[in-house]
Amino acid sequence: MLSANFGNLDKDIEMVNNSQAGWFHLDIMDGVFVPNISYGFPVVKAIAKKAKKPLDAHLMIVNPDKYLKEFASAGVEYLSVHYEECKHLHRTLQNIKSLGMKAGVAINPHTPAELLSDILQYANFILVMSVNPGFGGQSFIESTYGKIEKLRNMISKQGLDTLIEVDGGVNKENAPLLVKSGANILVAGNSVFGSPNPEFAITELGRI
Repeated sequence: MLSANFGNLDKDIEMVNNSQAGWFHLDIMDGVFVPNISYGFPVVKAIAKKAKKPLDAHLMIVNPDKYLKEFASAGVEYLSVHYEECKHLHRTLQNIKSLGMKAGVAINPHTPAELLSDILQYANFILVMSVNPGFGGQSFIESTYGKIEKLRNMISKQGLDTLIEVDGGVNKENAPLLVKSGANILVAGNSVFGSPNPEFAITELGRI
């Protein structure tokens, strides 16, 4: 939703409701962990009131543990925190689950997949950033395919059902290879909201 028209947010929420999209993806940025500020709880709650699909919040913020309860209260169902920010990641994931949400671990482009080996069993999903976090509309980083393949192999070897989500520069051109590499969930912002027909753009991605 970072690429949505916030001057007419109701219209874009309704479009997503009527589309084949599975979730609403919310990018939460604080201007500290990433060099940008997006939106906070008032907007999250406003989206939650009208959304007919699950809310997936990606926290690009420092000290996310302070806000877990508030995101749960706001109606978020899937919540991801960054590996690079959480000093006690296992505890954070357990806290997210205790609040009734699915817990995810997000990793920046420079973070090796291998670092997640010991935490995979505690996460419901892994969010792979395929651009440097902070701004929408960036170009896709090609090395992402290999990282997804490594994660998928690690998940399979541990006998887990952990999902892999990809966020950043996703479009109908690279989506087939992302799925082939092992991704389950594709986050598309600019390629959808920048399209002349956003709902059709979502349909095209859903066919992959």
